[in-house]
Amino acid sequence: MKRQKSSRQRLLLSRPPLERMLRIHQAIHSGKYPNATTLAGELEVSTKSIYRDIEFMRDRLELPVEFDGARNGFHYTEEVSHFPTLQITEGELFALLVAEKALQQYRGTTFEKPLLSAFKKMAASLPDTVSLNLADWEQTISFRTSAEPILNVEIFDALAKATAQHRQLLLTYRKPGRKETEPRVVDPYHLANINGEWFLFAYCHLREDIRTFVPSRILEVKPTGRTFARPQKFSLEKRLRDSFEVVTSQDQFGVVIRFDELVADYVREKRWHPSQQLIELEDGSVELRLKLSSLVEIQRWILSWGGHAIALAPNELAGSVKAAAEMILERARQG
Repeated sequence: MKRQKSSRQRLLLSRPPLERMLRIHQAIHSGKYPNATTLAGELEVSTKSIYRDIEFMRDRLELPVEFDGARNGFHYTEEVSHFPTLQITEGELFALLVAEKALQQYRGTTFEKPLLSAFKKMAASLPDTVSLNLADWEQTISFRTSAEPILNVEIFDALAKATAQHRQLLLTYRKPGRKETEPRVVDPYHLANINGEWFLFAYCHLREDIRTFVPSRILEVKPTGRTFARPQKFSLEKRLRDSFEVVTSQDQFGVVIRFDELVADYVREKRWHPSQQLIELEDGSVELRLKLSSLVEIQRWILSWGGHAIALAPNELAGSVKAAAEMILERARQG
């Protein structure tokens, strides 16, 4: 018994519109003056589909096709040497597959449907001989997120639209670790996906400064009816330049972390921050040196290495990591 094809495979195995247009082109190019009725019968589609295809050929592919009332059929008003087709290499197609797989991080957001729609249109326009290869490659690469953020799609959609349209919002927001909520009037500047997590960067009228909001902690969104102009000097890249992830401050810290030889290779294999410097030590361990504006996120990151990382500087960071480790031990004893 044959396995039922997935919707993705059915899409790629079906005849794409480009192939149908090529058949229409061949019929017109033959000089037989085919009309929509004869073409629809030969291609087993409706006459509406034929008219739609010919309109696309004329307006988008810039083919000189016109209808001759006297001959009751379509013809080319100029010489057409070839049919314009989509040229795509195997490498480009593989890159397209990688991009489609990367879309998994946008599942459940307002971007999912338009992105998938765009990929379906691109897949439908590919020649069969190439698009079939895409199905063959489907099992060769994937993306996996260990912790997928839980989003309220309606709230996320409202944030995305307000950000794009420069519309002010009233948020009902809950800070982490608190049960009570508070109202915040904000001008949403930018939505960013950072390491798989979504963040809203907005000017907060209560704090009179740019603040970072987590969409999953926003319980309600209401438009205020006002619009705003986003400052030209706002740059997310500059704002996050000295942060380890998203937390920023006005401070400056020279951070030094030593990783033992058991995890040193993992540290060497990634670029953790634009400012990083790696110092190789004789015993096989490695020191990672960073310049950061906040120690909040780097402290949690050091603890995640389970004792294979030691904070050497600044003293404030070393002390906070030690205190957190002692708290973990104390709670383990109590448990």
